[in-house]
Amino acid sequence: MSAPSSSYRSGFACFVGRPNAGKSTLTNALVGTKVAITSDRPQTTRHTVRGIVHRPDAQLVLVDTPGLHKPRTLLGERLNDLVRSTWAEVDVIGFCLPADQKLGPGDKFIVKELAEIKKTPKIAIVTKTDLVDSKRLAEQLIAVHQLGAELGFEWAEIIPVSAVGEKQVDLVADLITKLLPEGMPLYPDGDLTDEPEQIMVAELIREAALEGVRDELPHSLAVVVEEMLPREGRPADRPLLDIHANVYIERQSQKAIVIGAKGARLKHVGTTARKHIEALLGTPVYLDLHVKVAKDWQRDPKQLRKLGF
Repeated sequence: MSAPSSSYRSGFACFVGRPNAGKSTLTNALVGTKVAITSDRPQTTRHTVRGIVHRPDAQLVLVDTPGLHKPRTLLGERLNDLVRSTWAEVDVIGFCLPADQKLGPGDKFIVKELAEIKKTPKIAIVTKTDLVDSKRLAEQLIAVHQLGAELGFEWAEIIPVSAVGEKQVDLVADLITKLLPEGMPLYPDGDLTDEPEQIMVAELIREAALEGVRDELPHSLAVVVEEMLPREGRPADRPLLDIHANVYIERQSQKAIVIGAKGARLKHVGTTARKHIEALLGTPVYLDLHVKVAKDWQRDPKQLRKLGF
């Protein structure tokens, strides 16, 4: 790693916003690879996934938190505690809100919490701008400016962005970088995330398993990778990684949904997840998936611990 110039900056930023505000999509667009799980359903990001953006002048470490929401279960409470502790530790907070939805009680709830965090610079990022016309976008930018003013603080920046269209994604990185402290890189060049590989693999399996059944069981799915081992006796130029993972659901009736008729859905989940895992790890993979019932795991502290929360 070459020595950074004296004006090199490095630090942590996190994106916050109500569920489905475009946080994970923006993280992926900035890092340039798939690190945080993206989903069109709330509460799918469970772990603090960091994406690392390497630039000639800076290293930006993105912390992706779950959406803050009014908790209904023990899992919900733990996720909210995780969010607040993350906010207290980062150098910049980016508040994401979609251009195509009016500012609602959920947004105000989050901005009110942000107003309590005095020292950290906050930027407002209006996402999904590709879905609205310029008049609607202007209204949203004014509304978010006024919301900050009402709560007694000023946004360091307000930026419209479309992560899907890659519009202004680089500008987001530029503006966040300016707000970071000067300092040496925190991670080696080439690292994209410091999440343990097993957690990332579990997230990719979970995302594939949710595809097409989000309406029926959006939060009832947890994935635990039991082991990841290189297959013994393979030639060095043809390695194979054996991955054994369990997909946990809450009720017996959900098992049939995940497995599908004659196992067709589970097979499709395996194929999709395997492609993403191979792209992430850069090695061929044999993926062995099993579906298990962990009754009402979201409300049971023992089960939550077992499933890594």
